[in-house]
Amino acid sequence: MKQSLYLETSVVGAYLDNGEPFRRDMTIRWWEHELSEYRAYVSILVRRELECLAQPHRDSYLNLIKDIEQLELPEEAAILAEGYISRGIFKRKFIGDALHVAVASVYKIDYLVTWNFGHVANVRKQARVRLFNTAAGFFVPNIVTPEFLVHTV
Repeated sequence: MKQSLYLETSVVGAYLDNGEPFRRDMTIRWWEHELSEYRAYVSILVRRELECLAQPHRDSYLNLIKDIEQLELPEEAAILAEGYISRGIFKRKFIGDALHVAVASVYKIDYLVTWNFGHVANVRKQARVRLFNTAAGFFVPNIVTPEFLVHTV
């Protein structure tokens, strides 16, 4: 059975980001050659964040996720995200980041894939999420960047 992964918005954004060539190239390589090895998901939150972008980029980004299964935002994820905020794991202004982690946790997704080092993919944040989720009885997704999922030859 394939492992599951949740694509956070920054990964979709990196696919077409000419300002960050390393991230773009790594994302494209992984997306085109290895994404199919996983059961990939995005959430309605990812879709909404992409819908807020200006044209012509909006349609290009939405096209990238059109064939990826979309997860809803269950109430349980909203409650978990509020728990992250009340414990100081995420600041209120980064509720979207807290929701991405909560969605991956509630749906028991193996990997949350992100390029967001500031608010999601950093070891201190991951440790706090792991402690909180474990204490609250929630699944703990592995938070990684695409480069950690690239197979080497």
